[in-house]
Amino acid sequence: MKFEVGKKLEPFCCDTICQDGVSAEDLTEGLPTMFLFLRYYGCRICQLDLRDLDLGYEAVRRAGGRVVAVLQSKREILEAAAEEKPFPYTVICDPDQKLYRQFEILPAADRDELKGGDAPKKSARAVEMGLVHGEYEGNELQLPAAVLVDGEMTVRYAHYGTNAADTPPVEEIVRLIKEL
Repeated sequence: MKFEVGKKLEPFCCDTICQDGVSAEDLTEGLPTMFLFLRYYGCRICQLDLRDLDLGYEAVRRAGGRVVAVLQSKREILEAAAEEKPFPYTVICDPDQKLYRQFEILPAADRDELKGGDAPKKSARAVEMGLVHGEYEGNELQLPAAVLVDGEMTVRYAHYGTNAADTPPVEEIVRLIKEL
């Protein structure tokens, strides 16, 4: 079922880096929460999105919200990444892409679609920052998505990406949370 603004988020349970079988509602802690669906941890663009989120997460918290990142990565890979630098936000491990199917977050039709829009620019920025592509996981053509729910689990913002880089920047996430 696709995300629909004004409707309740369809319930789900998932596994995080730290815990199995956590409900979406528990992840929000009753706060406005942006669920950010990325590809997988080895993807340089996704690493860049996570790094930007690391740097801006305090602003998200000051705005009264949370972010939960969803990745098609195995727990072991995310645990290793968290050992190097802990994530200040919750990370869902979805290597079987269960949530992507549940919310109809489709892959790109081909590599050209995936690499469209700002993807080349964002990829170049990741390379400039020294980010290295890691292990390939999940669906290589996966497109991102973002959904913001309020404290009552009502969808207030929904976006299905049109290329690998099509995710809301942290500043937009903060603005959206503040507008609730």
